[in-house]
Amino acid sequence: MNDSLPPWRSPIARALHRNRSSPQARYFQLATVDIDLRPHNRTLVFRGWLEPGSQLQSVTDVRSSKATNLLAGASLLAEACWYFPETREQFRLSGTLRLVTAECTTISDYEARQQVWKQMSDAGRIQFEWGTPGAARSAPETFNPLQPDPQQPSANFCLLLLAVTKVVQLELRGDPQNCYSYEILDGQWYMRSINP
Repeated sequence: MNDSLPPWRSPIARALHRNRSSPQARYFQLATVDIDLRPHNRTLVFRGWLEPGSQLQSVTDVRSSKATNLLAGASLLAEACWYFPETREQFRLSGTLRLVTAECTTISDYEARQQVWKQMSDAGRIQFEWGTPGAARSAPETFNPLQPDPQQPSANFCLLLLAVTKVVQLELRGDPQNCYSYEILDGQWYMRSINP
């Protein structure tokens, strides 16, 4: 990692490395509020960081409720909660969400969406050809579509980006526990030790 990365990226990289034998370490929970101000929480797979910067990457289906709510004008504010079981660390990452759909117009967004699609497994990619998420259960044959092109993302595939503006890191080991807050102000990250 280079020095221009936010200071909280190193502890997360360390946690990912130290928890690499734990498959659940790749999953985090994302909390949002929809256009009717109802809370929603779901588990997503970490797909890396959009570089440069501090945008956490995940994926979603453009037909899913989280995508349709964002496209309909729901709050872009969100918080991810990421727990690492082996090291007993929790990171809460707050920020704003952004969708990169098939209609993206910037080259960097287009390339980021393409790259994440190519890195996915066949089993992950085929889910974007299933029936509409959250709709009534589709006929069994709709769950056996042709495998999508591994080079060209499905029109239903969206890259979901969380632009992080605040992180709270809690180390549950220790007595007392350690807790750190990282916040960005005027383009500069500040870290301080806080009470757990």
